Amino acid sequence: MSKIVERTLDFIELFARERKPLSLSEISRLLDIPFSSCHDVLQALNARGYVYEIGPRAGFYPTTLLLNLATAITQHDPIVQRAEILLKKLRDDVDESVSLAIAAGMKATYLLVFEPAHFLRFMVTVGSEVRSLHATSAGKALLGSLTQEKFDDYLKSTKLTPLTGKSIASKARLRADIEAGRRRGWFLNRGESVKDGTTLSSSFAWNGATYIVTIAGPSTRVEPKLQRAAARLMAVCRRLDGSRLPARKSA
Repeated sequence: MSKIVERTLDFIELFARERKPLSLSEISRLLDIPFSSCHDVLQALNARGYVYEIGPRAGFYPTTLLLNLATAITQHDPIVQRAEILLKKLRDDVDESVSLAIAAGMKATYLLVFEPAHFLRFMVTVGSEVRSLHATSAGKALLGSLTQEKFDDYLKSTKLTPLTGKSIASKARLRADIEAGRRRGWFLNRGESVKDGTTLSSSFAWNGATYIVTIAGPSTRVEPKLQRAAARLMAVCRRLDGSRLPARKSA
């Protein structure tokens, strides 16, 4: 990635973390980048209206331009328009965290996250990647979406590093687990990535891409409603699956 692009993104993420006006020297120190480079990025952002100086030597802070642009983008995101209502309803139905990720190659990135009413919850952040494919239900759903050849290649090259005492450490056991998930239509993680956490995931296809929906929560809450949650999860994925839509009739 271009260094100037990375630094610009670093600026935005820094203000989100610090949540206060920052001087040029503070930005340079916190990001550990040269003062001159920091000055160039800050001046460009200032000139385009993304940040403003709140007063002489009082520091800089982002304007609402970023929010306005992000809102406009989100409101016209095709997958958000298709999935948001159904995923929010799924969250309300099961009252646990519900997330949507898109698979690309051997990684999956979270696009939407909906939190439950409970104070104790399992959370991921938008933009973060699904970790440890063998130990998470979302990761297993990604593996389950692969062709047999690609899945075999993954098994040959991967190292199954355990995250908890319940993580799958045998490639033969992982193969059996993925095959069971494919037959069932959803994939399960019982304390394999986080102790006392249960997650279940299923996938759907749209516009040639694979999307993964996950329900996550403490095992004490999820286990009693596991089958009901799985049924709701698969129903939502069936609704969203573009490959199931009837072909359009030609005029």
